[in-house]
Amino acid sequence: MQPEKMKEILQEHLPDCDIEVAGDGSHFDVTVVGDVFEGLNPVKKQQLVYAGLNDYIADGSVHAVNMRTYTRAEWQQINS
Repeated sequence: MQPEKMKEILQEHLPDCDIEVAGDGSHFDVTVVGDVFEGLNPVKKQQLVYAGLNDYIADGSVHAVNMRTYTRAEWQQINS
């Protein structure tokens, strides 16, 4: 799978989020920023992202995902 395809899949699953994807075919680095993560612990944030990728993980299209998830406030704090 190409990073652009994974970004498209994640944007469909998390439409109000800003998403960046880098990777080499089956291993990906994903950054997702959105208010959908407000109040969620890190595990719940990851589960929300993985929910959009489960079919692709199951069929082997995606092998590994290194993800970073932030609310918009957290992202602003990191990047200020």
